[in-house]
Amino acid sequence: MTKYQTEDNDIKIMQLRSLCMVAERGTVSNAAENLFRTQSAVTRSLRDLEQTLSTALFERHASGMLLTDAGKCVLPRAQRALGELQQIPAMMARFKQRGSHRDEAEPIWLFNVRRLQIFLRLFHLHHTQSVASALGISQPAVSAALKVLEKGAGVNLFQRSPKGMMPSTAAQEMAPHISRALNEIRHIPEDLAAHAGDIQGTVQVGALPLCRSSLLPRAIARLVTQHPSVKVVTNESAFSNLVTELRAGDVDLILGALRQNDSVPDLDNRVLFTEELVLLARPQHPLAEIPLLPANFGHTQWILPRENSPGRQLLDRAFQRLGMAPPTPVVESGDLAIIRGLLLNSDMVAAVSSHQLAYELRAGILKPLSFALPDTHRAIGLTLRQGALHSPATLALIASIDAEARTDAS
Repeated sequence: MTKYQTEDNDIKIMQLRSLCMVAERGTVSNAAENLFRTQSAVTRSLRDLEQTLSTALFERHASGMLLTDAGKCVLPRAQRALGELQQIPAMMARFKQRGSHRDEAEPIWLFNVRRLQIFLRLFHLHHTQSVASALGISQPAVSAALKVLEKGAGVNLFQRSPKGMMPSTAAQEMAPHISRALNEIRHIPEDLAAHAGDIQGTVQVGALPLCRSSLLPRAIARLVTQHPSVKVVTNESAFSNLVTELRAGDVDLILGALRQNDSVPDLDNRVLFTEELVLLARPQHPLAEIPLLPANFGHTQWILPRENSPGRQLLDRAFQRLGMAPPTPVVESGDLAIIRGLLLNSDMVAAVSSHQLAYELRAGILKPLSFALPDTHRAIGLTLRQGALHSPATLALIASIDAEARTDAS
């Protein structure tokens, strides 16, 4: 590990709580009074956090405590992590029986990283033994952590079923906040490393089909050449799943065709460029060398985007504008390897984005048919979580994507 790297559970939430309070109140004594802790406990908490991060976070003066540059770097993440957790009690109050709500200054029951990790693993895995094995702890430890969380929340968070321990509605509302809090904590060492001039960490990228073959690989190559300590993990899930993970902080950005996100107002779209759909075939295809009319497609076998996908909807509307019935596919796929293989080994025709198989078009491996599809332009770009404090590695990847997109446009 480099200087600022830590194990996942090295940074304690109670330590971050002390950091935030001392930064707010200016002295350890004032912070201790507001935290209902002794001055020695707050001092020890700060000292342990500084040892974990291998850097001083405060300058000690007779008049009080002043954040160092490193402390100013850590503070925003710490505040965001605590802010996410502090929203949970009010949410849980909606699920409690009337009269059972109790006010609490802060949700101390949530201020434990391992406990939150157990909750998220159980939320996804549904079996306590699977969680215990994944985290290297005992099954009773999983059950004990869940008991603390359910007592603090005042509601049942999981329900036993034939499919395992299934999350309740209350747990489903908690999960994104807990996930975002843990991800903020995960980024703290990366922020400090960037402050010292070293970009490191892991970027989770939601990779939609339109950018998997060219733009994203080139951007990743540029990124890791400039910053060898960065790791990139791509996620090829459906857009709806990627949005869920983006909102939880488990995906840092989504790259591909932009959607209208009216139902999810906390997302931002950033347009990189626009492109249109084209019809592709192998160079030896009977339709490859002739001007095409609608009648030429009578016996065509089509490879089309999946039903209800944005590309398919654009294609159907284009054919309708031409006075033609939308084509009926023999294959529906967004997998470029499958589409390429089918085109090279058959007389099928595929409707794809002009960007998806750009290498094959430049090399003459595939050929665009001379048939224009009207009004099939769409925006390609980044989908980001609104207001997110991006990690240094994420910002570096975004810069690489921007640079490669500019190269394509020039």
